[in-house]
Amino acid sequence: MWNKAIELSTKTHPGPVVHLSDSPKDEGKLLVGFEGGTIVQWDLRAKKADFRIYYDEAIHSVSWHHEGKQFMCSHSDGSLTLWNLRNTTKPFQVTFPHGKIQKDGRKESCKPILKVEYKTSRSSEPFVIFSGGLSYDKAGRRPALTIMHGKAITVLEMDYPIVEFMVLCETPYNNEVQDPYAVVVLLEKDLIVVDLTQSNFPVFENPYPMDIHESPVTCTAYFADCPPDIIPILYSIGAKNKKTGYSHKEWPIGGGTWTLGSHTYPEIIITGHADGSIKFWDASAFTLQMLYKLKTSKVFEKPKPGEGRAAELGEEDPFAVQMVSWCPHSRIFCVVGISAHIILYRFSKYDANTQIVSLEVRLQCEPEDIITPSENENNPCFSEPGSHSPQPHHQYPVSPGSRTPDGARDSIPCLKVKDKMVRVPPGYQSDLVIQLLWVDGEPPQQITSLDLNSAYGLLAFGNCNGLAVVDYLQKTVILCISTLDLYGATDPYQRLTRSPRRNRQSTSGLTELTDNQQSIDMERSKSPTSVKGPGRKLSLPTDLKTDLDHVNGHCTSPTSQPCSAGKPRIPMGPEGPRLTRRGPGRPPFRKAQSAACMEISLPVSHTEESRENSFSRSRSSSVSSIDRDTKEAITTLQFGESYGRKSDALPTPCLWVGTSLGVVILIPLSIPTDHEERMEDPVTVGPSGAVQMLKGSVLRFGFLDCNGALIQSPYEVWRDLNAPEDPDRPRRRKLVHFSPSSSQDAFGEGHLAVVCSERQAKVFLMPSQSCLFVHNITESSFVLRADVVSLCNSVCLACFCANGHVMTLSLPSLRPLMDVNYLPLTDMRIARTFCFTNEGQALYLSSPTEIQRITYSQEMCDNLQEMLGELFTPIETPEAQNRGFLKGFFGGNAHTFDREELFGEAAAGKASRSLAQHIPGQGGVEGMKVAASGAVGELARARIALDERGQRLGELEERTALMMTSAETFSKHAHEMMLKCKDKKWYQF
Repeated sequence: MWNKAIELSTKTHPGPVVHLSDSPKDEGKLLVGFEGGTIVQWDLRAKKADFRIYYDEAIHSVSWHHEGKQFMCSHSDGSLTLWNLRNTTKPFQVTFPHGKIQKDGRKESCKPILKVEYKTSRSSEPFVIFSGGLSYDKAGRRPALTIMHGKAITVLEMDYPIVEFMVLCETPYNNEVQDPYAVVVLLEKDLIVVDLTQSNFPVFENPYPMDIHESPVTCTAYFADCPPDIIPILYSIGAKNKKTGYSHKEWPIGGGTWTLGSHTYPEIIITGHADGSIKFWDASAFTLQMLYKLKTSKVFEKPKPGEGRAAELGEEDPFAVQMVSWCPHSRIFCVVGISAHIILYRFSKYDANTQIVSLEVRLQCEPEDIITPSENENNPCFSEPGSHSPQPHHQYPVSPGSRTPDGARDSIPCLKVKDKMVRVPPGYQSDLVIQLLWVDGEPPQQITSLDLNSAYGLLAFGNCNGLAVVDYLQKTVILCISTLDLYGATDPYQRLTRSPRRNRQSTSGLTELTDNQQSIDMERSKSPTSVKGPGRKLSLPTDLKTDLDHVNGHCTSPTSQPCSAGKPRIPMGPEGPRLTRRGPGRPPFRKAQSAACMEISLPVSHTEESRENSFSRSRSSSVSSIDRDTKEAITTLQFGESYGRKSDALPTPCLWVGTSLGVVILIPLSIPTDHEERMEDPVTVGPSGAVQMLKGSVLRFGFLDCNGALIQSPYEVWRDLNAPEDPDRPRRRKLVHFSPSSSQDAFGEGHLAVVCSERQAKVFLMPSQSCLFVHNITESSFVLRADVVSLCNSVCLACFCANGHVMTLSLPSLRPLMDVNYLPLTDMRIARTFCFTNEGQALYLSSPTEIQRITYSQEMCDNLQEMLGELFTPIETPEAQNRGFLKGFFGGNAHTFDREELFGEAAAGKASRSLAQHIPGQGGVEGMKVAASGAVGELARARIALDERGQRLGELEERTALMMTSAETFSKHAHEMMLKCKDKKWYQF
């Protein structure tokens, strides 16, 4: 019968079926729409076609009127046709919603209308909603959804192509007045809902995160057990910055339930994106709600085509985020971008007018060195600094912001910071921008490590060339040094020159830093640090020689303030280190040689052998110089209270530095303790020269007290710098320290330092610097991510290896607790975004659009079922509208149709024997089982049918009783009326 839908006289194929629906008036009739323009209404009872329509234009969709007397079609020429069932020879109405009449009298050609919905309303004109149909006159027009309400036509432009849309109505029955109230539009990268009850058709505010992949995710950060007030404040600030014009009604889609279970601590996920945006997400329990969005690109001027790092290296996203560092307690946020820039943000609940302060740092090292093993490289203990210094290297003079003689860029940043006053809204406001400079026509190397400490007011970062430490309170660079200079005399490698170099004239003498305060003050007066700031000159002395080739700016300080000797400071120890600083280098870097520093977590093939061989016995220098041609990068940094030297009696602020060659360097810091002195006096940095070797790149540091408890880094309690000042309560910094000497029991006992590299982990006792425990994590692979996390009132070391294993080690004993082959490294995205957090959780980007959270906590696994919710909430189907007698008589009643009568075996009949023939086979016991199961199934179906029949009989009995009650009531009223009127005469009516 299905072949009869098309007449035998039809010569061309009608095309695929694009529409199939039953008539709202009679469910026994199907409307079939073919792409070629043919429309057939098929009677399922009579098994014949009621009518056939042949139209010239291709059909894309069909929509019924609720009365079942009309239907509307959308076509490929951008037209809408309305058909009446009384006359199907031609369309009742043809409209081109977006086809304007041209000067020659013809209509503009329009795009196809892909889908149309025809919905009626009791209180107004019907709605005609469709996608597509725009004219071809404007190239590059965005996808649009058109709403025709009476004579008004509204076009809603979308940000992404429309995949599908659906109209939400008050009734689920298609034979009733629809009364539409919203339109759900599914886009390629979003989901929006349009409010149809308001004349301007506003959009509902989406409570769900639909734009996590609006821009590709480039980095992630996961924070568990955050301060309880951080999520409400981020949400309130994010709500103020949202776009206006949303519908005032609540989100119209409901359903599903979820519960927190026993999960009570707040969690936040931070995602960095390729367009420079940062998003904060509430990830508590199983929710994912966007709290706040930050755009880092607003700090910079828009780069012109052909300029900056993007033009030089072919980068399409010069603002892409590489890594983030966040202190939830002080609410200080730091972002590292791909253009070798760092932005430091402070949180404020007030808007402000500010001028962005910027620092330009020249962080370059000398030409490539060859690394050979030293005789004491296998020494497991820290070594004290020696008395001699490395030999100086010379350079050509280069002026800031100039170009070299061959026209190459030199001493200029990749991006230009806005130099005018800007008004920033409440939320995260930029406080400082740090940029690395081009040197000798080569762009700056990407930043590979970052750490900040709000209690110290310091920020440290490093790359393939060296290390820099910035005092963001005074807006000055206090240390800018190459990796080789950090070692001093304790360099574990012998670095030999590749080939003889021509002599170069030295532009500045070498400065040898000693404990003599007079020499330090003289050098500080010779090397001012320049800052580009809001119109004021700052005096920013440094303890290490940093001339204009290292730090460049627009306004400089001609004088500097020497460090006062009588002011209280945290002691650095009885002996000060000696360090020889070389002048700023001008090495001829090549782009190919910087590739090893782009992803320092993943080893490069030619560097892997050098890391393995560095722990073998010493060989000849000529052989080692060939095998170990690599550059050393700063891979991890960590501020904390520690012991800079073995002789220190009290912990002091220190910076732990880890490199790609497995070297650990400890740098003590001297920071003024008084608030006023901290804002005026400089911070003193003195590399101690303490060196320790591990296998592979150093990935993570952690600190424990002697009882095995985790020591948190000190932090500053958040204070709003833009809040109105109270003269009675001056604003001062409030610091929180977690020093191991804070308790009387642990006083003088020191603490434990945990160091994890790509291949092994070690635990050291400070200040003796002796190795207590060591564990080789893997031999066949390498560790990608590691972190010291707290779990169930304990501490462990969590590792994720390149072979997909997730491992945990106990602390401080480094005993293996878990080793699970979870996820093989099949995509660089996993390695770039994998991160651990406290309470036994981790996450990574499993696809460009999905974040995968995992847990290795048994407590959370036990509560997992309690935290799972229900996707759907069952509700009762509303009753159909009762159609009155007159409306049913004149308008025609909607006929219901039992499809079992058609598709069931009894009504449809069995298949013809010519089409199928039963061939019995050797079934045996299996056949008996099948027959028995078939019989059981038939009995079950018969029982279900019997129950349904009994239910129907019960409903019929209830209806009969209701009719009897109604008849008795009618009889009673009629009898009363008869008694009232029987004694009246005809003239009394």
